[in-house]
Amino acid sequence: MPNHLFDAIRARMPEPDRPFIIHPDGRMLSYGGLDALSAQMAGALVAAGVRPGDRVAVQVEKSASALMLYLGCVRAGAVFLPLNSAYTLAELDYFIGDAEPALIVCDPGKREGLAAIARGAAVETLDAAGEGSLLQKASALPPAFVDVERGADDLAAILYTSGTTGRSKGAMLSHDNLASNALTLVDVWRFTPSDVLLHALPIFHTHGLFVASNVTLMAGSSMIFLPKFDPNQMMALMPRATCMMGVPTFYVRLLDHAGLTRAATAHMRLFVSGSAPLLADTHRAWSDRTGHAILERYGMTETNMNTSNPYDGDRVAGTVGFPLPGVAARVTDPETGKPLPADEIGMIEVKGPNVFKGYWRNPEKTTAEFRPDGFFITGDLGKIDARGYVHIVGRGKDLIITGGYNVYPKEVESEIDAMPGVIESAVIGLPHKDFGEGVTAVVVVAKGAALDEAAIITALEVRLARFKQPKRVFIVDDLPRNTMGKVQKNVLRDMYRGTFG
Repeated sequence: MPNHLFDAIRARMPEPDRPFIIHPDGRMLSYGGLDALSAQMAGALVAAGVRPGDRVAVQVEKSASALMLYLGCVRAGAVFLPLNSAYTLAELDYFIGDAEPALIVCDPGKREGLAAIARGAAVETLDAAGEGSLLQKASALPPAFVDVERGADDLAAILYTSGTTGRSKGAMLSHDNLASNALTLVDVWRFTPSDVLLHALPIFHTHGLFVASNVTLMAGSSMIFLPKFDPNQMMALMPRATCMMGVPTFYVRLLDHAGLTRAATAHMRLFVSGSAPLLADTHRAWSDRTGHAILERYGMTETNMNTSNPYDGDRVAGTVGFPLPGVAARVTDPETGKPLPADEIGMIEVKGPNVFKGYWRNPEKTTAEFRPDGFFITGDLGKIDARGYVHIVGRGKDLIITGGYNVYPKEVESEIDAMPGVIESAVIGLPHKDFGEGVTAVVVVAKGAALDEAAIITALEVRLARFKQPKRVFIVDDLPRNTMGKVQKNVLRDMYRGTFG
């Protein structure tokens, strides 16, 4: 039966004995093994009562079996619902209540707790090694499966947003949202069957699952599959790879590794960064150290990837490149929705086959986030410069309005980050009785740097208009981040609320 996403993957599979997943210890899952194990997983789902359109909630550690479960869901016509392995039972209770999955797959140690909040869903297990009750049942089934018919617009996955403001919302992603974006990235990033991707990202998130894994599948290439990021292991395995995808933290930590040299990376074809902004200093330091320019791109839970710096041409630090082929991007006035000219800051909106179908069981929110002409309002503030490069300056909710003036945090952060001795900064607005919001900077400084609040404020006096200058600067050891490395400004706002009375 035609199955839009898996048919696209199958059509691009290399010969069955070619490796798909390579484990650090040398074990390997071939493309033939992928076909067989994903078929067994699909069969196990059907045997567990999962029907087309049913949600399968998955909170497990990263493993090859977990990735085969994703493909099994696609083949069985189910909707894959990956959940952060760090979520607590209280958080999971919300997701399970909202999505109403037919099946929950979890670590064996969490089975009892999840069974208590499963609301009638079956519960199976997979551990960090990929073993568990689900694999046992799958292994007893034939290594073949007649794929359930699914069209381009049928749902393949629901990914919940990070929920930094209010409750998380389930973004509904179709078979073609995933297939079209992966095929575009294969072309734009020049992936071929000879590529080997160094994969140290989690697979409950767009980056590790739909970018890294789907691109590898659509290219018929291979990936070295690491359970988590470890700088020593990454450097040890890099000679066997041709490409790497990571979050900015990966690159910052690798820059601290003595083994990172031009010689050690000379064979590498591509380094990609995303999920959080990459500091221009990190971009420059990586280029100086390795001779490679990191390729930064821009995506969202709701849209997969929207833009990318070019494979050939200038990879401009501090930008996320051009809209991908087939994707339209524009910048609009946040209040009126009117398109803005080049270099003016406003709301970034996108439209294309990558954009999700809406929020799960939330038609009001879906309607509110789309323009009448089909453009999705990303919530990200930015600009498109005269050359067509897209710049992200922050989230709409992070915009600071102080004394009636708009302050874009990225502008202030860029000035602070350029100071000698500063590692990174985050600029937020805090309630202020006189100005509405007071510009506040939270700064991480290098050990031994002679920087304090007064020194930073003084340095900014000649760099920024007075209304943009921080009224307070807090020096900290590090910034709070979510799993994908994004700074959690909502946490900072909660921490320092009350600063101005």
